[in-house]
Amino acid sequence: MTKAVWRPTAAEMENTRLYRWMKQLGFTDYDAFFEHSIKDVGAFWDEAVQAMDVEWFQPYDDVLDLSKGVQWPAWFQGGRLNVTHAAVDRWREDRTMKDAAAVIWEGEDGDVRTYSYKALSDWVNRVALGLREQGIERGDRVVLYMPMIPETVAAMLALSKIGAVFTPAFSGYGAEAVAKRIEAAGAKMLITADGFYRRGKEIPMKEEADKAAKLAGGLEKVVVVARTGREIPWDDTCDVRWSAVEKDGAFFQAEAMKSDDPFMLIYTSGTTGRPKGIVHTHSGFPIKAAFDAGFCMDLRANDTLFWITDMGWMMGPFLVYGALLNQAKMVVYEGSPDYPNPDRVWRLVEQHRVTHLGISPTLIRALMKKESHWYENCDLSSLRGIGSTGEPWNPGPWHWLFEKIGQARVPIFNYSGGTEISGGILGNVPVKPIAPVGFNAALPGMDADVYNADGEPVRGEVGELVLRQPWVGMANGFWGEPERYENTYWSRWENTWVHGDWVEIDEEGFWYITGRSDDTLKVAGKRLGPAEMESVLVKHDAVVEAATVGVPDDVKGEAAVCFVVLVGGSERGERLEQELTALVAENLGKALKPKAIHFVGDLPKTRNAKVMRRVIRAAYLGEETGDLSALENPDAVEAIRAINGR
Repeated sequence: MTKAVWRPTAAEMENTRLYRWMKQLGFTDYDAFFEHSIKDVGAFWDEAVQAMDVEWFQPYDDVLDLSKGVQWPAWFQGGRLNVTHAAVDRWREDRTMKDAAAVIWEGEDGDVRTYSYKALSDWVNRVALGLREQGIERGDRVVLYMPMIPETVAAMLALSKIGAVFTPAFSGYGAEAVAKRIEAAGAKMLITADGFYRRGKEIPMKEEADKAAKLAGGLEKVVVVARTGREIPWDDTCDVRWSAVEKDGAFFQAEAMKSDDPFMLIYTSGTTGRPKGIVHTHSGFPIKAAFDAGFCMDLRANDTLFWITDMGWMMGPFLVYGALLNQAKMVVYEGSPDYPNPDRVWRLVEQHRVTHLGISPTLIRALMKKESHWYENCDLSSLRGIGSTGEPWNPGPWHWLFEKIGQARVPIFNYSGGTEISGGILGNVPVKPIAPVGFNAALPGMDADVYNADGEPVRGEVGELVLRQPWVGMANGFWGEPERYENTYWSRWENTWVHGDWVEIDEEGFWYITGRSDDTLKVAGKRLGPAEMESVLVKHDAVVEAATVGVPDDVKGEAAVCFVVLVGGSERGERLEQELTALVAENLGKALKPKAIHFVGDLPKTRNAKVMRRVIRAAYLGEETGDLSALENPDAVEAIRAINGR
């Protein structure tokens, strides 16, 4: 019996952008099309950019050059383009697109602003003129330490227009984390805001920005957006008001950049070790992000994409380029998705007629515990797809989202890849059936497989997720650290990218991610993904979410220790601990029951809702936790550290 719970009708499948493109290329079966996409990856991505109608200032001569090795592919050689032109400027005089909405912004306080493609292009042009006047030139690096406001989008596009390189930093970072990015990138300018709103409070930013600038050194200017209007410290020698940056002047054409010129450095969160500065190019990240959104998620012109994220995480830039290169509109939201009420995210969908919503499993685990009227009274009929990324699903929350929110009609697009991928490796393409918590395919052009410890492909067992060929959007190394880049992804097996995820492909061809390979437990000789045990724990009515880590054990070598967040009003104690232990033993076997279960108020996680198991393990064992600046709730780490008195 198949595991699939969603199946496209013939009409739905044939109406997707992916199917229509497949048919143009002579395919009606996805698996046959996928084999075509990896047989000659250069030819495939050539077909893809043509299907996407990417506009080049100068056509490329050669699609793919591997003369430097598979680790360093050179894409679209000889081509000249600019992501800002491709995404926005080309539509400014287009009769059908110039007045169409490009950006819809909503602040947590309810303020809403909408920008058409023409208006956005004009605004970006003014900002680009002002940045040039402030001394920013082609190749300069600028750090964006900004909340989710329209000026953030305008700054990104303006910097790309003049050929500069932006580095987005998570808006919740402290000064030290921002300083590391300023210093590592060799940034000339920092763009920030006086503050922003979250959960009804003004969150200050300028003070942290000043500390970061002092720690890093080397900055020439700090540009400040007046979001809240609060009084802030000011230094006339380097501080510049955003309003002074916007300069009226003639419209100018974006810089014609080489295909492999960098446009963005995006740093990993750095919870262990120093952050890695991943280099992305004008012909890389934007094309991969737009391809995944357009063909794999079926985002079309004039659709509305809304992903709950921060611009410092990969899905922030994905939102921008995924929407604009597909002539769609994006919803940018400043605040918390459940404030002031649990229906905030659903009201945003209703108000802005969102067609494609991106969420995290952690958010759904929290919202599903709320009373049903918070979603039943919202009109969610505009939804055609729900995206999910950041962490593996548990079955219960997945089914709740599919059945209650999507009414069993809206496909859930599980999406897994990463910052260094520019998008996804695995997903749920809309031309195949979808099973709960899994992925129905490797995405087109992504030559993915599962290897055992000997580097051999396996099915029906957990192994390492690998990629055997390069793809458009692949990281163009780490900024200033080529050897570290090669050692991170290419050192285990020859000419093979090892992604760091444990994955299994079942007998029906569905893919399942069980966790990061360095998070995986080996209990009494059996490999166990933490998500397996966590899925069992959240079945209990009293449990909101759970995290499982492995700790040394004299008998089993390694044992599982679980950290559980309970539903409000649930009673902690030995009885509940015994119930949960028995539940795990019943579902996974007595040999795998946890060594201990601890009740905690919260789990350490980043703002994009990724639970940091490595941080949990280190805190519990009293080890060095590394840089915690990426965490939204560092107090949760201290609570875990206190459990063992460490």
